[in-house]
Amino acid sequence: MNDAARIRNFCIIAHIDHGKSTLADRLLEATGAVDARDMRAQLLDTMDLERERGITIKANSVSIRYTPPGGEEHLLNLIDTPGHVDFSYEVSRSLAACEGALLLVDASQGIEAQTLANAYMAIESGLEVIPVINKIDLPAADPERVADELVGILGGTAEEILTVSAKTGHGVTELLDAIVDRFPPPEGDPGAPTRALVFDSYYDTYRGVVCHVRVVDGDLETNADIRFMATGLTATADEIGMHLPADTPVKKLHCGETGYLITGIKEIDLIRVGDSVTAAKGGADIALEGYSEPKPMVYSGLFPTDGDDFERLRDALDKLRLNDSSLMYRAETSRALGFGFRAGFLGLLHMEIVRERLEREYDLDLVATAPSVEYEATTADGNMVRVSSPQDLPDRAVLESVAEPFVKVMIITPSDYVGTVMELVQNKRGEMGDMTYLSPTRVELHYNMPLAEIVFDFFDQLKSRTKGYASLDYEPGPYRESDLVRVDILLNSLAVDAFSTIVHRDKAYQYGRQMASRLRELIPRQLFDVPIQAAIGGRIIARETIKAKRKDVTAKCYGGDITRKRKLLEKQKEGKKRMKMVGAVEVPQEAFISALRIDD
Repeated sequence: MNDAARIRNFCIIAHIDHGKSTLADRLLEATGAVDARDMRAQLLDTMDLERERGITIKANSVSIRYTPPGGEEHLLNLIDTPGHVDFSYEVSRSLAACEGALLLVDASQGIEAQTLANAYMAIESGLEVIPVINKIDLPAADPERVADELVGILGGTAEEILTVSAKTGHGVTELLDAIVDRFPPPEGDPGAPTRALVFDSYYDTYRGVVCHVRVVDGDLETNADIRFMATGLTATADEIGMHLPADTPVKKLHCGETGYLITGIKEIDLIRVGDSVTAAKGGADIALEGYSEPKPMVYSGLFPTDGDDFERLRDALDKLRLNDSSLMYRAETSRALGFGFRAGFLGLLHMEIVRERLEREYDLDLVATAPSVEYEATTADGNMVRVSSPQDLPDRAVLESVAEPFVKVMIITPSDYVGTVMELVQNKRGEMGDMTYLSPTRVELHYNMPLAEIVFDFFDQLKSRTKGYASLDYEPGPYRESDLVRVDILLNSLAVDAFSTIVHRDKAYQYGRQMASRLRELIPRQLFDVPIQAAIGGRIIARETIKAKRKDVTAKCYGGDITRKRKLLEKQKEGKKRMKMVGAVEVPQEAFISALRIDD
């Protein structure tokens, strides 16, 4: 569309499970973008994982055409975003490609933690925000209460808030008219040199790297010579198109439009999300503002169960990183698990999704080590070391102090559960910030908490204590010194690095007891006694023993002097003593997988 005044770029932001993907389905239906026979629920969620779990993991874009009553045809470029806190980086990238945002709120649940976080993110990005109350068809819906909460936070009046039912389609036509009337058209200079922002990408086996782009200045033409400004790479635009929602090739993407770009490039590391595309000759000199690099919150080791799959795992991570630019990784070696990678994730759900995608999409069988966070260790000579793996922690003899990351936590909960939430947070070493009543029945709590206490089971406990009604959001804070120690697990006096972890000293004994007890159940019996010990430095804090298998060597002795039996038993005892000195403990992969399972 040549006329930028008739283009609207917007995204849908909300807390998880507030109906973003369902509303996108109704918008596609109402504008006739999809034939009735091709329509299915969660049309924009293309991954099997997304459809199985009912959540959006990847932001997906689609262009739809809409003609308001008595008006001209408009092009609406919609981006459906994830709602979980782990995927907020996807949301931030989507906001950079839009001028407006639909803030969706469940009429029965009201404002949740990610609702606020995403709303503030959109406002800080300078976007026009239209608040929309969804699920008004539910018996428990209370749109008046939710509208009052939204007015108290965003300002404005209740009349500006729209009400819809994404399930039945009620209010969708009014919403489309509001998108045209209230969202501004894209700003940009059609006559300036081409500048387009790469806001997403994925790898296609046949076509190579496929970039999702938003044209900011000028236009992007098929078969034109282009240049990626961050890497200096030049290429030819083999195919340019739009998502309607099927990929539809076009000759040109005009200023303000969103679409895809295929150059035939197969080298994954040559194209980056956040890069700017311009013409190879006579192009722009100044790149568009990209994205800040995402900072991983949780680290875990990923190891193939079959050592021969190491290179396949490397290729799979390279391709997945193109689709998920928040994934960080580096090669790592473990004495117990062999060659693998230390990967950084934005949270536990992100870690779980990445591992499942690697196993499904690339046919890998993986073992993941227990999640940890990144610490800052200071040695006696004043050097600061970043520690993302327990094995990287300097020796206690030279270790001066260890600092751990704290996060600013926002919890929104019904007022009935404030007491139990406070108790939970205090048990997790949280420090109270402030408390605000959003309404007589809903409370917003702010805390400073160690990230390490959140990454294991905090969210599950919060949900169980509040019957599922509480919601959580957090953002990085400063590092603070804490009394942290590394707990090593020793099998037959040899440390197994896969089971080591860094914990607060107060919880070291509990971790040692649990891991030793679990391993005693999982590791099969050997021909000699196997001690399982948990140790802090040289001090043993917990111990379990796997008793040896015992052959009945006295079976052939019938009758005769008792000394014959004693002689045979002593001989067996000496043999087991020698075996213990030279024998290796066989730990099956199933034991590693079971022992390192997070949900246990």
